[in-house]
Amino acid sequence: MPTLLHIDSSALSEGSVSREVSAAYRAAWEAANPGGTVVYRDLAAEPVPHLAADGITAGFAPAEHRTPGQQQAFELREQLITELEQADAVVIGTPMYNFTIPSSLKAWLDQVILMGRSAGEQPSAAGTPVTVIASRGGAYGPGTPREGFEFVTTYLEKVLTGMLGLEVDFVVPELTLARVNPALAQFAEHADASKAQALKDAVARAEAVGARVAA
Repeated sequence: MPTLLHIDSSALSEGSVSREVSAAYRAAWEAANPGGTVVYRDLAAEPVPHLAADGITAGFAPAEHRTPGQQQAFELREQLITELEQADAVVIGTPMYNFTIPSSLKAWLDQVILMGRSAGEQPSAAGTPVTVIASRGGAYGPGTPREGFEFVTTYLEKVLTGMLGLEVDFVVPELTLARVNPALAQFAEHADASKAQALKDAVARAEAVGARVAA
């Protein structure tokens, strides 16, 4: 049966738009695949450790030559990479923090990217459809004053597509702080419309991917 890998990285457990939209994607995917499996990782509630020396060197050492520290570090990398390889679809919820992704998501990526396996000439999960819910408190789209400060979709496009060979689509709810930040209050209606569209797009994408993997 098909498997969805669902990843959330927002530090907020309540009021997170990326979590709300990724949950809508998951619900639609489960409706399209009632017998499917969901593997869920909340990187805020249960952070993945940042890649350290043992984890890096273990990736280049034969299994029989690894130290106990290297072996322990590699077991986590093996688990995370296998989850990605076994997924038929992936949804990632990420807010923008200081113009880029949360460090918790960067830690997951660093653990998962292993040259010669998940990354390189023949990535082991190549072609897997990935939907990234990339929420942001302001507006960073083309033509906006802060267009050049957007390092969420630009970074993830390069990593997920260029290194891991995944098939990536972005759903981007903007101005998520408009209802809580007085300086953005004039954009509240735009924010509501952007969120509504993001929910609609996430459901449509989940239904399309769900039907594809179920075929």
